[in-house]
Amino acid sequence: MARRANHRCEYCQAPEAVFNFPFEVEHVTPISAGGGNATGNLALACRSCNLFKSDRVTAGDPETGAEVPLFNPREERWTVHFTYVAERAELWGLTPTGRATVDTLRMNDPTRLVAREFWVRLRLFP
Repeated sequence: MARRANHRCEYCQAPEAVFNFPFEVEHVTPISAGGGNATGNLALACRSCNLFKSDRVTAGDPETGAEVPLFNPREERWTVHFTYVAERAELWGLTPTGRATVDTLRMNDPTRLVAREFWVRLRLFP
């Protein structure tokens, strides 16, 4: 799983190398919502993304308020939905799905921004 994800969180792209424990295997579609344990439903996630995603598969787009699917790393390309804005160390959603995922998973919380700036200095991000 980690090798397939290049040892990065498949949601926020955090590098696993800077954490003192392995990332978690997350169910893209939770078991409670009919998802299974097949590799096509599993993603590598940092603790923050996994906690904030929880059992959600949809969320509100903060720009339009519409309920949209959260990013599915097994079926979608990260670069279609997100971009990294170096001047602010932020991840921005490019699509309704991207915006809802950034917002729901709190990808730009202050602590995560500080960590992301550190990873950039270590040349581990983006």
